[in-house]
Amino acid sequence: MFLQCGRFRLDLSRPLVMGVVNVTPDSFSDGGLHADAGAAIAHARRLIDEGADLLDIGGESTRPGAAPVALDEERRRVLPVLEALAGGPVPVSVDTRKTELMREVIEAGAAMVNDVTALSAAGALEAVAPSTAAVCLMHMQGDPGTMQADPRYEDVVREVRDYLAGRVAAATAAGISADRIVADPGFGFGKTLEHNLALLRGLSEFRMLNVALMAGVSRKAMLGRLTGREPQDRVHASVAAALLAVANGAQIVRVHDVAATRDALAVWQAVKGVDQPPTRRGRPGNHS
Repeated sequence: MFLQCGRFRLDLSRPLVMGVVNVTPDSFSDGGLHADAGAAIAHARRLIDEGADLLDIGGESTRPGAAPVALDEERRRVLPVLEALAGGPVPVSVDTRKTELMREVIEAGAAMVNDVTALSAAGALEAVAPSTAAVCLMHMQGDPGTMQADPRYEDVVREVRDYLAGRVAAATAAGISADRIVADPGFGFGKTLEHNLALLRGLSEFRMLNVALMAGVSRKAMLGRLTGREPQDRVHASVAAALLAVANGAQIVRVHDVAATRDALAVWQAVKGVDQPPTRRGRPGNHS
């Protein structure tokens, strides 16, 4: 199985690591540490050296309670970083829910659009379909401002899976082939701790969507609830969650801590007998 991602064709026979590049002053995970374009670009290049297979640039925080960002401001944050990285060795995704910005970032070289609203905005499907860019369709109950107020489901795995099946069908009907689509259950987006744990246990049920499956659990509040630790101290919990996600069927994990996740996956892959990818600078080589 492969993911067509702009000029890249990614082999999904081994788990892929997507590194997070937040170009926001109010990110829950790093508190705006990389809000400046230069710092974000330098951070992105470090993540590539650590073994990131993809990068995901975000210019609008979608943490619980976050306020929307104006189009001009999101554009100002994202485009300089994208333009510096788009010609590099890995695909660059842009995390946005704004249709106009989707068109602009694809034109500027984005290989994927990562949309927390699953291309449900007016014109979003049409913005992505004519390109070769991949798309990540995520489930979210409500919106970032209110989604954690009182999320409810009768059967969270079934309801999230059915929603994503509908969005995959809408995307393919619009001309986006299945090999360009990634589905994401949206951990923490309108879900309680119990909902998130049920989704992590039930990830294998999402394979019926017949598209790539991504899990983004890194440093999230659910891990804080389980460990009592602040976001910057959730590395070990994040790595454990990433391994569980892969073991349960995720083919891509979206993470802040690329090196730690890559090391853990290297051990997991060796035990499973999966061939290792070629090393890049910053990755550990093969040592006896």
